Amino acid sequence: MTRPRILPVPDALVGERVDAALSRMLGMSRSRCADLAADGLVLVNGAPASKSDRLTAVDLLEVTIPEPDDAPAPVTGMDILYDDDDLVVVDKPVGVAAHTGPGWDGPTVLGNLEAAGYRITGYGPPERQGIVHRLDVGTSGAMMVAKSELAYSVMKRAFKERTVRKIYHAVVAGHPDPASGTIDAPIGRHPSREWRMAVVDGGKRAVTHYDTLELMAGAALLDIHLETGRTHQIRVHMAAVGHPCVGDVFYGADPVAADRLGLGRQWLHAVELGFSHPRTGLATTVRSPYPEDLRRALDRLREARR
Repeated sequence: MTRPRILPVPDALVGERVDAALSRMLGMSRSRCADLAADGLVLVNGAPASKSDRLTAVDLLEVTIPEPDDAPAPVTGMDILYDDDDLVVVDKPVGVAAHTGPGWDGPTVLGNLEAAGYRITGYGPPERQGIVHRLDVGTSGAMMVAKSELAYSVMKRAFKERTVRKIYHAVVAGHPDPASGTIDAPIGRHPSREWRMAVVDGGKRAVTHYDTLELMAGAALLDIHLETGRTHQIRVHMAAVGHPCVGDVFYGADPVAADRLGLGRQWLHAVELGFSHPRTGLATTVRSPYPEDLRRALDRLREARR
């Protein structure tokens, strides 16, 4: 068990509940802080505290955080692309979720950061602290997590207001015509398959801009800029115009072609995040290289063209 931490109460947190104040001070979830109090590991002025006790300006908190018995194992291949006091941008591998949730007990970005000793802000819904945007489990690439309260509030708003530049590369079946264009079609739950998204009347507005970077035999490499951020947006939009992402058998790609290219998922990668830094305002760009499986499949397509 670690040594107790002694924490005076900041002026900004006077009057707050113990669990809420500790969450902000320690960068932990509120439920985790409540559990610490329930286990008798939070003292106020030397006496055990309840999670709902209100703090005063003269209170002194003493918190003991046990060492985890089963710390999350680091995720192989999750490199750090950018890191400072406010933000960390990870190179999320395929097969890793942003955070825990119903139906997912596999590796997560937050779990991996925790295992590596990163302190993430406690801001955000439970189990999603610090998450300002997400990538699907089956999509790799650059993903941002906030480490400070300032970064969380500023970047959450920036993603909502669409001032963050999100660039993806995708290899799609066929050759899109026109070679550059915009797909503006609403996305919602599939009317008969709730586990799938689709272009549907009454769905949420979704806008995808694309440019063709390279043509290959039966496929094209696209540079894609998302104006909105709907679930499976790129996959749904490209499938809707007859050019599903190569390897994306979930949305209609050829499974034979996927096997031939050695792809077990869609060829889709978040290559770039461009944003104004939440503290300095400086223009910042973070890029992610193609992972091995996508690079290998792309090389095979290029070889087939020769």
